Amino acid sequence: MPCPIARSLERVGEWWSILILRDAFRGLTRFEEFQKNLGIAPNMLTRRLSSLVEAGMLERRRYNDRPPRYEYVLTERGRDFRSVLGTLMAFGNRHFAPEGASIMIVDAVTGEPAEPVLVDRRSGRPLVEPDFVLAPGPAANAATVEQLANRKADMAPPARTKDSDA
Repeated sequence: MPCPIARSLERVGEWWSILILRDAFRGLTRFEEFQKNLGIAPNMLTRRLSSLVEAGMLERRRYNDRPPRYEYVLTERGRDFRSVLGTLMAFGNRHFAPEGASIMIVDAVTGEPAEPVLVDRRSGRPLVEPDFVLAPGPAANAATVEQLANRKADMAPPARTKDSDA
């Protein structure tokens, strides 16, 4: 599927995978640590870790020869997932935590809570409509081009008529 969201979800969309990545950002690297923290069945954890290694999100490194033991370390691709986790956390705190936030992102110096937003790396502006909209990329298929063209038409302001000027 050419959709970047679908392709990403194919790699990390299973909730155990996202929780494993969350724990990797918290410094966990070993199978036993993930299993204990998540309470996940060993066979499921093995499958999820293998999938994340295959997707290039984690790297499997040997840390002991006898017996052979491995740790799972975030790759550059995996580290790029941090903003996704931060956004999910902020969304969850805002919409699904009636008791209040259990974990927050705070300024390391001041301790002030942060409110993550997605911004354009070049301009620093928030990625919100109408300043930013979806557009077909160079690999877009005809259906995607058509869907996005229809979306633009739906978002266009109503055409002014003689009656609307009054």
